[in-house]
Amino acid sequence: MNLFSADWMAKFGEEWNNEPELGAALGQIGFNSVIGYGFDGDSAPTGYITVENGYVTAAGEYDGQELNWDLRATPDNWAKWASKPPGMMGLGMAYTTKKLKFNVGDYAAMVKDPRMAGPFIKSFGIMGKV
Repeated sequence: MNLFSADWMAKFGEEWNNEPELGAALGQIGFNSVIGYGFDGDSAPTGYITVENGYVTAAGEYDGQELNWDLRATPDNWAKWASKPPGMMGLGMAYTTKKLKFNVGDYAAMVKDPRMAGPFIKSFGIMGKV
């Protein structure tokens, strides 16, 4: 299954919704976002998920949706984080060294809010289940 393909994103959404530290945790803070995932240097993300009250309600290939978050990295870095999710330090290093780019979204605001930062880190572990 190709990383961020429609099938991959659908499975990612299922795994997200099955993980209490994501769906339930983000639901408690009323988290709603459209999140794009893709590769560094591409003009647009490859896949997206729509999150409503913490849970993924739509997932698939990116087709021009307005994004709240657009996360980019190389295929090698995505694979590395899926197999061994970064902690807060690893995430900070990835961001400061531009291995993880936020083309849209406020990284600083997210990591300052533990109600968002913890689930964000957990989302990398879910990638490894797809």
